[in-house]
Order: sequence, then structure tokens, then C-alpha cells
Amino acid sequence: MGPGSLQATVRSLYVHVPFCSHKCHYCDFYSLVDQQNRQDSFTQRLIRELHALAPFAAGAPLQTIFVGGGTPSLLRPDLWRQILSAVSRDFDLSDMGPGSGEFTVECNPESVTPELLDVLAGGGVNRVSMGAQSFRERHLKTLERKHNPENVARALELARGAGIRRHSVDLIFGIPGQTLDEWTADLDAAAALGTEHLSCYNLTYEPGTAMTARLKRGEFQPAEEDVEVDMYIRTVERLRRHGFDRYEISNYSKPGAESRHNLVYWRQGQWLAAGPSASAHVAGWRWKNRPRLDDYLTQDQAGLPEAIDIESPDSGRALHEWAWTGLRLREGIDADELFKRASSWSEGAPPRLQALASVLQSRGHLVCRGTRWQLSDAGMLLADGVAVDVMAAIDG
Repeated sequence: MGPGSLQATVRSLYVHVPFCSHKCHYCDFYSLVDQQNRQDSFTQRLIRELHALAPFAAGAPLQTIFVGGGTPSLLRPDLWRQILSAVSRDFDLSDMGPGSGEFTVECNPESVTPELLDVLAGGGVNRVSMGAQSFRERHLKTLERKHNPENVARALELARGAGIRRHSVDLIFGIPGQTLDEWTADLDAAAALGTEHLSCYNLTYEPGTAMTARLKRGEFQPAEEDVEVDMYIRTVERLRRHGFDRYEISNYSKPGAESRHNLVYWRQGQWLAAGPSASAHVAGWRWKNRPRLDDYLTQDQAGLPEAIDIESPDSGRALHEWAWTGLRLREGIDADELFKRASSWSEGAPPRLQALASVLQSRGHLVCRGTRWQLSDAGMLLADGVAVDVMAAIDG
């Protein structure tokens, strides 16, 4: 595939930095323990890939960039200067000025330094996502997170000092042994940091992770389901008191502070991706870079690494994905658009969907505002099940 074969306007870019100081037991993202000797080679390889990707985004300026991992803040500042210079050289960033574009870098509180943040801010980064997870040391120990809880506030203050004004904080609930009161205290502590955005995820036991292996060996008991439900309900209620509104099933923000980049994903937009394991979506095509650093460093197909898990455009899959992710958003989905797209897939879909909507409304799980279908607070607790029912109604 070349740029000419993908007729699309791509306004977003994701970059994956795989290095971590430690592989957390619950994490299933591609990462490996930081090896300083490969940071230089990774950076040079990434710069070549970014240059090769640039023609795919030649039609319009980028509006969002997100650098995740791994722990991107582990990269040396001098290497960050090279990466940021390459991005500004190869991509149109004219829409990335203050108040318009969004350039986010994930950070760990322990690896943030004044020098790093000055480099990031000087290169156009205007938002950081800080991995706090918990403010209690014993829960961080369970998750095998190595940072000191007090350093979260320090890291955010350093970001403000560098001129990076937009911040997000990640938290996890449902940690073994965690109580509802402890989770409430974590929410209050995060809100007190003055951040504008919080991502609150329940702990999941992904296949192949060390934490799942420990669970199977009986080393700890997972949180009970009803406790996790109470924690989720408490999250919505508590954060509303602090001025945060849930705009996606696990994401909360002050007014106007939603993650613009993540909304591209949830609205089934288009984005390019660079780095090992990074996934892209352009013109209905989906693909993923092979998730192995050694392969990434050695394979160089005119700058582009080998792609795997390639999916060609499929109208049925696109409809399912659009409905599923849309229902997870506060804004919901437009019923007229749903009926239009579903009827081209299955003639009997619109009446089936309308009948399902009536049932969901009667149960208090769906709110219909004009043509928009939005899940209620109770419906958000059952979002995956509702999505399955919607898929079934589409397919007949």
C-alpha cells in the first residue's frame, strides 16, 4: 500500500515507545525493560519510519499526536529533540498551536525531569498523561509500579513550570485488597492535583500477563464483582462533585478537556501509527506494526516496518465498530445514521433496532434525545452487553 492507494484525510498520529523501567505484571501492551544501548538505534529507526509515513498525511495538517508505550518519558532528552524535530520537519503542524491541536506524551512520575519537560514543551507537546494508578503504596506494590505516590504532584508541577498546561492522570480500581473508601480517597487525591482529565480503569487480567499467571496460581483473590460495580458507580458520582463529567465509559474530564486524540479512536476516525506494535486505521484499512523491537530495528521496507494483522475495508465490521464505540461515548450514536447504515447491511435491521431501543428504554438503560441514543448511567454498567444486542439486531 502506498499513499496513493489510501485516499483519505489523516489528521492524527500515534507513536509507540516500547521502553519501560520495569514490566508491570498487569500490562499487556508491547514493552520491554529499558535498554539504554538501544534507545539510539530505536530513535533513528523511528525517524525513518516517520519520514516514510509523512506522505500519507500530506492532505491536511495534523490535529492530534499521541506518544504512548511503554514509558516514553524514559527516552533521553537529546533523543526526544531529534524525534520532535523530525515530526515538525515531515508533518504539517500548522493546526497544533495553542487552543487547537493536541500533542500528548505519556509519562511516568519517576522519569519526569525539568530538562525533559522543557524539551517536550519546546517541541510542541501541550499535554501529558501521567500514570499514577493509585496513591497507596501497597496497591502500587501489587501492580508492581515503582513510583512514589507523592511524585505524581511533583511531576505535574514540573509540567506546569515548563508551560505544559493540559494534564491527564490514569487510575486503576478493583486492585486486590482495595476498599471502596480507599478508591474514593484516590479519586479525591487525583482531583486535588488540578488536572483536567482522568482515566479510571478497572483492573483486568489479560491473557499472557504475569498478573494473570499469579491469579491462576492462587497468589491473591481478585476483587469481587459487586465491589467493582460499587467502585464504578462511586467514580461517576464522586468525580461529578469535582466538576468532571464522564464522556466515555472510563474517561472523565472538565468541560472541553476531553482527549481529542482518543475521540478519534472512539469515533472511528483515521490515524497513522509508528513504532513497534503500533496500530493504524486509514481509509477502512487496519494494520499493526510487528511487535518486536529486534524486527523493527532490522526490517526497513523503504522506511516502513512489516505490517501484520492487516484488515481490508469491510462495511459490516465498520458498522459494528462504529456502533460499539459510539455507545461507549456520552454523545452516543445518531439513530438516523445507524438506520441508514444498518439498512444497507440488512433490510430488516431498522425495525429490529427500534424494537431493541424501546426495550432498553423501558429498562432505563437507554436515553433517546432527539435522534441520539445514549446509554444511561445504568446502561453504562452493561455497555458490552448492550453492544452485543445491538450487533445482533443489525445482523438479524
